[in-house]
Amino acid sequence: MSYLRQVIRSLLLAFVLYSPLQAQANTSVSSRPTSPFSIALQTLQNQIQYTFQDVELLRRAMTHASYSGENNRALSVLGEKAVEGSVSLQLLRKNIDMSPKDLNQAIAELSSNVVASCAADGERLGLQKIVRVSPKTNSSAPAVVCGAFRAMFGAIAIDTSNLDSAGKVFFGIHGQGMGKAMAM
Repeated sequence: MSYLRQVIRSLLLAFVLYSPLQAQANTSVSSRPTSPFSIALQTLQNQIQYTFQDVELLRRAMTHASYSGENNRALSVLGEKAVEGSVSLQLLRKNIDMSPKDLNQAIAELSSNVVASCAADGERLGLQKIVRVSPKTNSSAPAVVCGAFRAMFGAIAIDTSNLDSAGKVFFGIHGQGMGKAMAM
């Protein structure tokens, strides 16, 4: 009988010690990206130097309407507006006395520059390799890459609850060409 108690005690002790170690091991394994898409999202976060608190927002930003009903369309609209708002903020910080006409003209010029270059910026980040599309959709099409590029900033704005945070990441990615225009 004492032998049986000793075996039961040993098993219980082993179980008590093993459970926390197993839980810790499971946590460390589950926090690592495992799918190619998850790995690509992690790489993208490293490239843009922004880590999402809610990576599901980035997943959605990298999902085209042809792939799923839960897609990046609304995030793309928000991202475009967040960038425009951030550009406006930066311009007015530099010159609070800027006329509304000059501000609108500067925003229009910068916005057309962003629209013209969003495919190039997105391709430079490799979004055409990350964005999820249906088999019939070309992930390298400029409209697809631009949509994902803009949606990324919409996702950042929601993730931070701050439009200017999205603008700061945008300037970090696209800022090299913005210096001249922002000097107005």
